[in-house]
Amino acid sequence: MEGDVTFKSVIQALSGAAAGAALLTGVAAAETWDMPLAYPASNFHSENAAAFGKCVTDATKGAVTIVTHPNGALFKGNDIKRAVQTGQAPIGERLLSAHANENVLFGVDSIPFLATSFDDAEKLWTAAEPKVAALLDSQNLVYLYSVAWPPQGLYTKKPIASAADLKGVKFRAYNAATARIAELAGMQPVQIEAAELSQALATGVVDSFISSGATGYDSKVWEQLGYFYEVDAWLPRNTVFANKDAFEGLSETDRKAVEDCAAEAATRGLQMAKDYTGRTLKGLSDNGMKVEKPADALASDLKGYGEVMTGEWLKQAGDDGKAIIDAYRGK
Repeated sequence: MEGDVTFKSVIQALSGAAAGAALLTGVAAAETWDMPLAYPASNFHSENAAAFGKCVTDATKGAVTIVTHPNGALFKGNDIKRAVQTGQAPIGERLLSAHANENVLFGVDSIPFLATSFDDAEKLWTAAEPKVAALLDSQNLVYLYSVAWPPQGLYTKKPIASAADLKGVKFRAYNAATARIAELAGMQPVQIEAAELSQALATGVVDSFISSGATGYDSKVWEQLGYFYEVDAWLPRNTVFANKDAFEGLSETDRKAVEDCAAEAATRGLQMAKDYTGRTLKGLSDNGMKVEKPADALASDLKGYGEVMTGEWLKQAGDDGKAIIDAYRGK
């Protein structure tokens, strides 16, 4: 009898341990992915990322819960890509053109005056996406989706008739393209992330920049600046990517759910960008800024810079770059 009781006790103990292990495995399978974002929660990219996160959470029935952290709260913009590459964050959103210094392909969406409308920007990205995705893959990142910003305009404190009026101006440079424009125009480039823009303007660190109406509206730049010129320089893109190890650690079903939600986010984000363009330009105007088309001389000067920079980019990008531009131009 004593031996029988002992045997039963062992079986019960083993059964309990197995049940506990199964419970722990179930808990471990449910993951929370913290997603750093560089822009304010009210920005349409951040709103789209939040909708993407909810889609993933719902589609995976909570197996993967994505929690967004906007406005550089978790990682500053320039740290997000590295954080995701190294596994400090499992997923993130970044303006890839800010990393064009590490590989020029990351700057394909910011070649001035190459793609100046939403339709052209989508066409350019269709040509570039496979090569950019492959580049990200080589850096332990999985490409998920990308959404264009509205066309980039020129913000200034004073009226500008030509590029000569920009000489010496303290200019916010957030990627290689904006830094090069500053150099060509004789401006003083200053590296400033979006989350720091309002303070930089208020303290006089910068007094001009090229960005979308969305960035200016989010940052209430009318408090320091008076002019927005619709130069439609380019439509840079925010790109969402996951850490490859984290992504491949998901079940096949959950990976498919993430990819499906990413495809929805790309489509939804494009429409949001289009809608946001008109609203934010009206918002700038309603708050006292002069929203204008550039004077012919300024437009001509900027177009000239674009031609110079397109040639420079093609020389740096080599065969991959040429293949992208040829595909975009239908050659």
